[in-house]
Amino acid sequence: MSRLSPTVAIIDDHPVVLAGARAWFQDAGITVTVAGADLRIAWSPDGLRADVVVLDLQLSDWHTVSWDALADLVAAGRRVVVYTMREDRETALRCLDAGCATFLTKAEGEEHLVAAVRAAAQDLPYVPPALAGAMSADDTSGRPRLTSREQEVLLAWFQCESKQLVAERCNISPRTVEGYIDRVRVRYARAGRPAPTKAALVARALQDGLIELDDL
Repeated sequence: MSRLSPTVAIIDDHPVVLAGARAWFQDAGITVTVAGADLRIAWSPDGLRADVVVLDLQLSDWHTVSWDALADLVAAGRRVVVYTMREDRETALRCLDAGCATFLTKAEGEEHLVAAVRAAAQDLPYVPPALAGAMSADDTSGRPRLTSREQEVLLAWFQCESKQLVAERCNISPRTVEGYIDRVRVRYARAGRPAPTKAALVARALQDGLIELDDL
């Protein structure tokens, strides 16, 4: 993969969305390897060539959310950008907790979808507006709200010598570990308390009571 020319698989059951996303990616120099409404295409030869999977959470049935499909993709080390009509905070945070690269609503459109895929292909965090709202910290304390999974991975990283060891402990891929840690850093940066180094992140976590000295 070229960092400038990632590849993407699109799983969505709306022809208009598929056509629009294809056009956006083509204009941005991003190659669509496969697109369609069947989850199985992510595991096809063309689907496996994709650096990033863009996944609609609700395929065919508005009431059914593809949590298992998201979990399977993340467990296999795939970079998943969730692209959905759902806009509620609980869904956004659950997607992050499941290990997706980022979460976008379909209302956020071309600019954010293209940027999210480029970031995911490079294992970089990307926080579009809807996700920023879901992740917003308590303004009175400046303390970001972390999911339980983020806290678990963060503590494991503080206690382990490498992200590979964290991945083994938490039963996730090293890439997913990177994603969790990057998102925690984004949360702190948005709260006005940047933590660019591991030592700084340890200090923030101690200040906020996320960990105790005995945990280290």
